[in-house]
Amino acid sequence: MSAPARILLADDHALVRGGVRLILDAEPDLTVVAEAADGAEAVALARTTEVDLAVLDIAMPRQTGLQAARELARLRPGLRILMLTMYDNEQYFFEALRVGAGGYVLKSVADRDLVEACRAVLRDEPFIYPGAETALIRSYLDRARQGDPLPARPITEREEEILKLVAEGHTSKEIGDLLVISAKTVERHRANLLQKLGLRDRLELTRYAIRVGLIEP
Repeated sequence: MSAPARILLADDHALVRGGVRLILDAEPDLTVVAEAADGAEAVALARTTEVDLAVLDIAMPRQTGLQAARELARLRPGLRILMLTMYDNEQYFFEALRVGAGGYVLKSVADRDLVEACRAVLRDEPFIYPGAETALIRSYLDRARQGDPLPARPITEREEEILKLVAEGHTSKEIGDLLVISAKTVERHRANLLQKLGLRDRLELTRYAIRVGLIEP
């Protein structure tokens, strides 16, 4: 018997983490070895813990699962990544592909699909929740035929980090401390975001962040 696959589980709801852990730890070939309450903690744990698979919620404070997946893919190229979400959303699915995730599972059917998804991703096989394949693949192929398989990112990764923290209510000084940059640099990024996205103020930035899944409404 080979050793069970080591899983890093990240979700900001402790009850969800507990339920998912029960599902995974009940399988002889899977074991949760680390838990995180947000994306930044997941990345920090991946630096110090040997893991084979990261199961990441999409909507988390400080750093989303998608942002964490992007960083993990750079930090640990061999690490498999599975997104776990309540959102049946094509935009999130394509962004998950972009950042290197190998699977996408809905929380509403996690008890049915999660174990199979983990095993598929660990085998380096893609997993999409049942029912979504046809529509998603057709959409992807349509974009590929037009020469634009994935929509361009409207903002940079740094701007996305700052947008999320602004929308969460952090001050420029707090954001600067979190990202190890000056408050003045934060203000400049925020001004660029307003101009680039055609928005007027913090409230509109927050609405935009909700719409693109950086924070929960």
